[in-house]
Amino acid sequence: QVQLVESGGGLVQAGGSLRLSCAASGRTFSTYTMGWFRQAPGKEREFVALIRWNGATINYADSVKGRFTISRDNAKNTVYLQMNSLKPEDTAVYYCARRIYGGWDTYQNANEYDSWGQGTQVTVSS
Repeated sequence: QVQLVESGGGLVQAGGSLRLSCAASGRTFSTYTMGWFRQAPGKEREFVALIRWNGATINYADSVKGRFTISRDNAKNTVYLQMNSLKPEDTAVYYCARRIYGGWDTYQNANEYDSWGQGTQVTVSS
């Protein structure tokens, strides 16, 4: 497995921005498809965004389209999540993970990912 460490969370007012980072160990990060998920209290973990190893394919949850941007820097073994126009409903613990299998349309299934990081808390106040 690869070790993933998220950072960049915090408290922000509605309408504000944050950039999350996910740093990966290992020499094969550039071959991984990576995803961001989030989990709010009392709710199931939900898909946020995905980026393929070369950045050629990017997918977003409908709830974040137009507001969030996923990117990666393979030279730094890091994937990012730029979050703009934040809303109180974006409050959650955000996790990054490596996708290990799945079809072209099943990428929102958390069971297809492994190597979950410890998460970073994002709190958006109204």
